[in-house]
Amino acid sequence: MMVPVRCFTCGKVVGEHWEEFKTRTREGDDDPEQVLDELGVERHCCRRMLVSHKDLVDVVAPYQ
Repeated sequence: MMVPVRCFTCGKVVGEHWEEFKTRTREGDDDPEQVLDELGVERHCCRRMLVSHKDLVDVVAPYQ
C-alpha cells in the first residue's frame, strides 16, 4: 500500500523521504544505508519503515 506518513514506533514523519529514497535506491547507484544517512533518517525504527516498505498501490488499484 502507500508508505506510512509517520513511523509506527516513534511518530516521526518519514513519508516525505519515500520518493527520494525509492528513486535513489532503485537506480542501484546508492546503498540504502548511505541514502538514509543523507536524508537524515537516523532512528532504527524510522529506517525500518522505509527499507521494509513494499509499494503495492499499482497491484491493488484495479480492485477498488
